[in-house]
Amino acid sequence: MSVYTIIEENELISFLSNYEVGELVGFQGISDGIENTNYFVNTDRGRFVLTIFEQHSFEEMQYYLNLMHHLADHQVPSANPVADKQGAYLSHFKDKPIALVERLDGGSISETTVDHCQQLGAAMGKMHAAGLSFASRQVNPRGPAWCQQTAHKVMEKLSADEQAMLDLEIHFQQEKRHAELPRGVIHADLFRDNALWNKDNFSGIIDFYYSCDDVLLYDLAVTANDWCVNDDFTLNKDKVTALLSHYNTFRPLADNERDYWPAMLRAGALRFWLSRLYDKHFPRGGELVHTKNPDEFKAILADRIKSSSRYLDYWI
Repeated sequence: MSVYTIIEENELISFLSNYEVGELVGFQGISDGIENTNYFVNTDRGRFVLTIFEQHSFEEMQYYLNLMHHLADHQVPSANPVADKQGAYLSHFKDKPIALVERLDGGSISETTVDHCQQLGAAMGKMHAAGLSFASRQVNPRGPAWCQQTAHKVMEKLSADEQAMLDLEIHFQQEKRHAELPRGVIHADLFRDNALWNKDNFSGIIDFYYSCDDVLLYDLAVTANDWCVNDDFTLNKDKVTALLSHYNTFRPLADNERDYWPAMLRAGALRFWLSRLYDKHFPRGGELVHTKNPDEFKAILADRIKSSSRYLDYWI
């Protein structure tokens, strides 16, 4: 959510004139995240988030915004896009896709509890269940093929030990990531900064711009690696079981998903180690750019590899 594309006040007023959202009161750039340009926008009728999509095509964004509306329409606690006066969720700004989304109450949290993981697990279960009736399909843009390509790009930037670790994990995941597991729409980036809380009550899921069709268990693993992690990067069993048990209420977990749980935890750690390595070694310019530390996910991946057999019992 860094600011790469500047929108001036007069440009924003012109953009908002095509929506039934009232008059502009104020706006400011958001510095969190690294992929798109985001602004908080306040009008005399409500609060919104304006996003200018820096890397996605117009066609890709149609998928994301239609999905967001589908989920909100199926009572999944999530951000709903705002349609313009022509009924469209998407338009152009400086040759880039741009959209306005309702701003949910509350903010993100930095420390998680078992109760947070329970509420989030229920929301993820609702999201995955509702996604099964979404007709459109999109391949994961940061799936196994992307991991292999990105590993090749960053390999020469790494130490010998890191190269060996990365090479072994890429080969390990070649079979695991193509296993016959339940699939559907996943968020693929449901970290703490992509869920909002009003005090200790869950407000909703935001930033669906990595959403795609993939293994549902992989989505849970990505989330567990962030929400259920201890200070030493190990997993907290109480938080993991809270996440999974409340998820299971809305999308029952299949018998064979337990067997692949440790591998999916590793796959989720690998994906984010690679993306952070790439952002570190091949940075993009921006006005407010926040690059995240890849060493955190190197430590997470190392733990998930070392503790694979133990995490097989972190289940319900």
